[in-house]
Amino acid sequence: MRLENLVWDARDPQCLGTFWAAALDATVMTDQPDLVEARIDLGQDRFLDLCFPRVAEPAAVPQRLHPDLVGGADQAAVVERLIGLGARPADIGQGDVPWVVLADPEGNAFCVMEHRDAYARGTGPIAALPLDSSDPDRDGVFWERLLGWRRESGHAPVSLRHPSGVGPLLELCPEPEPRRGKSTLHLDVRVEAGDPDLVALVTELGGRVLDQPAGNLPWTVCCDPSGNEVCILHPHVA
Repeated sequence: MRLENLVWDARDPQCLGTFWAAALDATVMTDQPDLVEARIDLGQDRFLDLCFPRVAEPAAVPQRLHPDLVGGADQAAVVERLIGLGARPADIGQGDVPWVVLADPEGNAFCVMEHRDAYARGTGPIAALPLDSSDPDRDGVFWERLLGWRRESGHAPVSLRHPSGVGPLLELCPEPEPRRGKSTLHLDVRVEAGDPDLVALVTELGGRVLDQPAGNLPWTVCCDPSGNEVCILHPHVA
């Protein structure tokens, strides 16, 4: 299995996709009116794709997933560059914190992080993907099994990372409120040769299979035990 996509629902895929591709130094692979896709090359035959499909009405509920970007000693310069690309400062009630909260051109919040040892090695431009959870220990088991990742020490109650040590951490964080609808951002996991039945694993671990969109699509929409959406992408057809 592979964490393949970080997906933003977009009103204007080209505007949002262009911003994030530039922000994360990602290579644009698909540039269409209704879909933009870009790839972050993480090295060691690893990558993370950024997907921006057009939706009629993006979610109007609090985000449950967001990217934390690497800042460290260059935090101020990174923030200045992102604002130059179209981000803006955002107040989500964070108070006095050492990280900087910004919003992308469609209002999705994200953070530029201060130095943390866990983010100083091999994460790529995205340090972490914090995900709201009603029970981080329970959901940590869910994502650990679904992704095949391992636990690492970090600032979140549960932090997971690919066994190679390459790529962002997935951080399970106590939710400020229960899920109230579909989040603007979600994760896609790709089934690979030799994997178990990941849809069955979702239900075994306390998640659910959700109502599916119309059409014969090459993925199955599911959610974790806290209701966070995750799409299980069918294996590539040879």
